[in-house]
Order: sequence, then structure tokens, then C-alpha cells
Amino acid sequence: MGTENPLLEKTISFAIRIVKCFQYLQNEKNEYVMSKQLLRSGTSIGANVHEAIFGQSRADFANKLNISLKEASETSYWIVILSRTGYLDDKIYESLKSDIDEIIRIIIASLKTTRKNEKDIN
Repeated sequence: MGTENPLLEKTISFAIRIVKCFQYLQNEKNEYVMSKQLLRSGTSIGANVHEAIFGQSRADFANKLNISLKEASETSYWIVILSRTGYLDDKIYESLKSDIDEIIRIIIASLKTTRKNEKDIN
């Protein structure tokens, strides 16, 4: 199923990276508060995308994607904060930031397409 939807696949891969980053932050950097926020928001993106795919209607689909977008935005925030406080080095920061920015762009494009298709139907 995962290979059928590029956004879902990207969010699953990203969530795995976030889990590994969480483990690194806790085990190597002894950071426990922000890392949990990152874990929660970073893994929630894909969970909501997955729910969107199985939404009961276009409105449900769009609602779940909007939640994913909010979680992605929050994740981006935590990545920046963890970098600026020295918990993430530049290489990890740039890689995670690039991935989350791409996911955000894809979600926004999907939402625009959904809205356009909704207008075309009405």
C-alpha cells in the first residue's frame, strides 16, 4: 500500500528518521522535553496523511491533510529550535529541514488540488 502514495511514503520515511533523531537526542544529548515534542509532531504527520487517504469524504480528506500541515509546521519549528540551541548539528538540521519543507510543499499542493477539484464539481 505505501508505494501507492508518494506523500504517505515520504511521511513514513520521515517519521522513522524522527524516531531515530528522538533516540539520539535522548541518549546522546540528554534532551528530553523538545525531543518528545519533535517525536509527537513528526510522527503525527504521516498518521494523519494515512487517515486522510481513507477519509470518508473530500472534506474529511482535506481536514486530515490540514492537520498534517499543522503538525508539519510544528515539526519544522522544533527542528529549528533544536538546531539553534545546539542539540542538532548543521548536517542533521539541513537534512531534516529539507525533508520537512518538501513534505509541507506536497501537502499544500495536495490541498490546492483538492480545493480545485471541489470547485470543479460544484
